[in-house]
Amino acid sequence: MVVMGVLVPVCVFGFGHGFYSRRIGRSRSNCGGGIVRYGLRITQMEGFKDVCCQTVGGESVSSSDGKQQLKENLGFSNHIADHHISGSERQNHLMTSTVGMSTNILWHDCPVGKVERQKLLGQKGCVIWITGLSGSGKSTLACALSRELHCQGFLTYVLDGDNVRHGLCQDLGFKQEDRAENIRRIGEVAKLFADAGIICIASLISPYRRDRDACRELLPQGTFIEVFMDMPLEICETRDSKGLYKLARAGKIKGFTGIDDPYEPPLNCEVTVEVKDGQCPSPVTMAKQVMLYLNDNDFLKD
Repeated sequence: MVVMGVLVPVCVFGFGHGFYSRRIGRSRSNCGGGIVRYGLRITQMEGFKDVCCQTVGGESVSSSDGKQQLKENLGFSNHIADHHISGSERQNHLMTSTVGMSTNILWHDCPVGKVERQKLLGQKGCVIWITGLSGSGKSTLACALSRELHCQGFLTYVLDGDNVRHGLCQDLGFKQEDRAENIRRIGEVAKLFADAGIICIASLISPYRRDRDACRELLPQGTFIEVFMDMPLEICETRDSKGLYKLARAGKIKGFTGIDDPYEPPLNCEVTVEVKDGQCPSPVTMAKQVMLYLNDNDFLKD
């Protein structure tokens, strides 16, 4: 297959009325360069009974070698290439997966990937996860950071904890299991933004360490940037714009983080924003602190 003038190694095989393709080798469309090591053109004859193979460079491969190469590169078990299996069974074995409660699903790869999107945008997709107590300045930093990056020509999107609860997570409360699901959903959405090449800024209390760590595990290493708003509780209470701390102190709100529900601070966060000389940093100062990390780690270049 040729995509934008680049020969892409694929395996093509037919079942029933449809044809399916799967990448073979080290490269997909790779318009920006790289090495195509090999590719196999597979022709089905009587359900894998005979397999004709030819390398991209024109070098022929025996039927048995081709069949083995096919199985190894596509992860087939030995019985998958057996022509005695029916077409429908073979398709289910080769093409579908079970993830959680979802069965018979297929991951569909597109020729335009994260690398191509990042080159188009001139930046690297990542998730900046801002965590801390209510009133610690998470949303303030998220907006200031988004504005600074936007002014410099970088594409961002802010996932604010309260905003997300207006739609995607409106069915969730604030019990521990609901908070875990809220963070899981936001983590999955943030992963999609990062895969699109966008700098995603997630701003939410996310009090439990295990939930934040689970979101980190969703992303490629180094692309989850945890920012801890390390502000004393007394300062957060003085900023109580929604009056929630007062209600929690009066016992009218149960399970409020920092009062009767714990906040677990990060153990190895990438950035810590804290009080210096008794003064809270300004929004611009906080944003520049995070941007310094982004610059130092080459996120603001393709």
